[in-house]
Amino acid sequence: MTSHMYRCHLQTKLLFSLLHPSVYSFDGIVVFGLLYICTCAYLKKVPRLNSWLLSEKKGVWGVFYKAAVIGTRLHHAVAITCLSMALYLVFLK
Repeated sequence: MTSHMYRCHLQTKLLFSLLHPSVYSFDGIVVFGLLYICTCAYLKKVPRLNSWLLSEKKGVWGVFYKAAVIGTRLHHAVAITCLSMALYLVFLK
């Protein structure tokens, strides 16, 4: 491969990486966190799932409980964040 071909290959690769964002972007992590919190808060309202999924408050299963508590106590902040993230994804991204 000549240096010119190699340089064109690198420019094409850079352009491709700029046009296609990575899977692990910050906005993807925020959307995942918001969906997780909203889902756990909803599952807290279902009696059978509440006793089965959200009964543990420590350990790995305690993450579900903590997300449900965040979703119910900070429901106004979570709703505003969901709305602003939706507007960002639709209009700015």
